[in-house]
Amino acid sequence: MTVAVGFVVEADGGSRGNPGPAGYGAVVKDDAGRVLAEAAESIGTATNNVAEYRGLIAGLRALLALGAEGGQVEVRMDSKLVIEQMAGRWKVKHEGLRPLALEAAGLARRFRVTWTWVPRERNSHADRLANEAMDAAARGETWQSSEITSAPESAPAVEPGAAPPNTDAPSLFDDVPGAQAPAAADGRAGTAAAGTATSHDRRGHGWMPRASRAATSLILLRHGQTPLSVEKRFSGLGDPSLTPTGLAQAEAAALRLSRQPYEVEVIVASPLARARQTAEAVAARTGLTVLVDDDLRETDFGEWEGHTFAEIQQRWPRELAAWLADPDVAPPGGESFASTARRVEQARDRIVKAHEGRSVVVVSHVTPIKMLVRFALGAPPEALYRMHLDLACLSAIDYYADGPAVVRALNDTAHLS
Repeated sequence: MTVAVGFVVEADGGSRGNPGPAGYGAVVKDDAGRVLAEAAESIGTATNNVAEYRGLIAGLRALLALGAEGGQVEVRMDSKLVIEQMAGRWKVKHEGLRPLALEAAGLARRFRVTWTWVPRERNSHADRLANEAMDAAARGETWQSSEITSAPESAPAVEPGAAPPNTDAPSLFDDVPGAQAPAAADGRAGTAAAGTATSHDRRGHGWMPRASRAATSLILLRHGQTPLSVEKRFSGLGDPSLTPTGLAQAEAAALRLSRQPYEVEVIVASPLARARQTAEAVAARTGLTVLVDDDLRETDFGEWEGHTFAEIQQRWPRELAAWLADPDVAPPGGESFASTARRVEQARDRIVKAHEGRSVVVVSHVTPIKMLVRFALGAPPEALYRMHLDLACLSAIDYYADGPAVVRALNDTAHLS
């Protein structure tokens, strides 16, 4: 039977030893067979089934990043186990697969999915990507997509600031490689900015009526690189300092903000060292004093602080699955995203009230910055998973006393190039 679909996700994973060196591959195509996105990653030592689930999650994450939520999709895999479990015909009995199956099922509910088993020879693209990732890892390299086509005009455009989950971004938390997409890598460097953080006309925006007062502009600066971001470890309330690269990133951002068209009038920072150092670089260039707001700190990751996503997945699989599924769930000994959201909202209200009509640089972390963007867009909590923020990137939001907030830029890194 032929199934009418809007998209096709082909996914595969393999292990050279079972368990052994493992990797996954996934490709997203439109219904004409044109490639829209590829993802692949070597995942260390794992079983075939784990690698296959990781490939499925990567493919669904990449499809989300194309703006296809709610669309019709056919998932094709040569893993009978994964297809039957996802279709609900087989139970997930292996403890090690349950968190992955839970995550995959949660993603699948965001589409209209048809699950199709295919012979291995009909899954050759995803199989090739998985082997390319494993081969690259064996050479000490990172897989890079070498055959990606531009999305055709008929395909949904990637939303500004959205990125297929990758190992460079927690995207949801500070310096957490797998958290934004626990199971995916897209091989790309960085994310295109949604516009650039250069416009400084705060009197109105686009088709909206001109506001009667000037906007309060928050220019959101993420801190520079730390040792934990280099090693891709959860970094919450731990207090690492910037690396030499991080200091250079902070200086580059400071130089940009000290020039036209920016007219920075206030600097407010998280109390954590990495944010303070980044803010002090801006202060040195602008002659301003850094104000500190404790509610701009990163989420407290509790017992997960300093661990990689893989380590957490191995030691706390049930807790991790619950945390990923519910913003009210906190890491062991840590803070929930719902709690983080409440304090970040309070910080925003204080800053906007105290500095009405002024241009304020806010130096903070991945989670608080994403929270501020989400609030401005009126977006649901899951929108956090649809954003990528690079180290030392700039985003910008204008707040109007008699109108809505307007997001002017997201993940602008022009000063780092």
